[in-house]
This record gives sequence, C-alpha cells and structure tokens, in this order.
Amino acid sequence: MLKQGILHPQLARVLAELRHKDLLVIGDAGLPIPKGVERIDLGWKPGSPGYLEVLEEITKYLIVESAMFAEEALSVSPEFHEKAKNILEKDVPISYVPHTELKKITEQAKAIILTGEFTPYTNIIITCGCAY
Repeated sequence: MLKQGILHPQLARVLAELRHKDLLVIGDAGLPIPKGVERIDLGWKPGSPGYLEVLEEITKYLIVESAMFAEEALSVSPEFHEKAKNILEKDVPISYVPHTELKKITEQAKAIILTGEFTPYTNIIITCGCAY
C-alpha cells in the first residue's frame, strides 16, 4: 500500500503514462467529457475535492509546458482564477480561449480529471513538458 503521493490508482496510472505534449484537463464538476477521452471523476460532493487542491497536487508531479484557461475565468471568477495561476510555476506560458473552444480542445486530451468544484470556469488544459 502506498503511504504518500497520489493514492487514486486510475489517476496515478494516467499521470505515469503522460508524455511530452500530451494534454491533461482538470475541470469543475460540470465539464462535459468528450467521447473517447478517459474520465477520472474525483468529485464526491459539491466542492470536494476542490479544483485548486487538485491542481496544486497534480502540478507537484508533472512538468507543465503550458496552460490554457477559458477567457471567461478572467471576468466571472477573477480572484479564484488568480489563485489557480499562482499554483503554476512563474515561467509557464498561459493562454486563453473562449470556453466553447476550450471544450472542443478537450477532445484531444489523454484524460480529464473532474473535481467537485462548483465555481464557474474553473478548467485548465495542461500541456505536459519533458523532464530532460
């Protein structure tokens, strides 16, 4: 039995399988999952686990090459979004697209991690980097 790190077996497997340029999505409880994309549903009640908590833990294990957010996060939940940006390393390039486009891009993801988050537009697409 693991005594630390990511204990969720499906999530641990997906993280270990990610490679350079792969896309990983961390989303709120309502983000739709496109057909063919692996779903890792961590939410078990409203707000738990929270989006920021999951993002913080995931970024401990991944090399993040870039991050993409919905433009709407800047106006609908700006303080919450700022906290998400602050979790990322300072040199990570960040881009923004309309939420409808972000949902379309999730079709290319290796997996989507759903949280219990009910704050609107709390979704991120992470492009994985390379450790060397």
